Amino acid sequence: MGVHNIKSKEDFEQTLHKHRAVAVDFYATWYTPCKTIAPAFVECSEQDRFKDVRFLKVDIDQLPELAADMGVREMPAFKLFLDDKPAGDLVGADKDGLIRLLEKAV
Repeated sequence: MGVHNIKSKEDFEQTLHKHRAVAVDFYATWYTPCKTIAPAFVECSEQDRFKDVRFLKVDIDQLPELAADMGVREMPAFKLFLDDKPAGDLVGADKDGLIRLLEKAV
């Protein structure tokens, strides 16, 4: 449980292949809405109902190519993958929307 920071595109791809359900927070450290929603993402990662979801964070300034490949144009951007395939996304600091997105994985 908890949130894992992705350091490379390879790390991201390996994690997608290894886990059935993966939730990703694409963020920027300097952007206030990303800072606002970050605690909610961490809180969800620690809840029993989402125990089978792997939670990842991708800093778009460190991995801009990965963010572009994933179609991230606005932040914060959340993406859900099930069985290595896109299963939903959310743009914006919307805690209720984030929970609805994650519930698709359970």
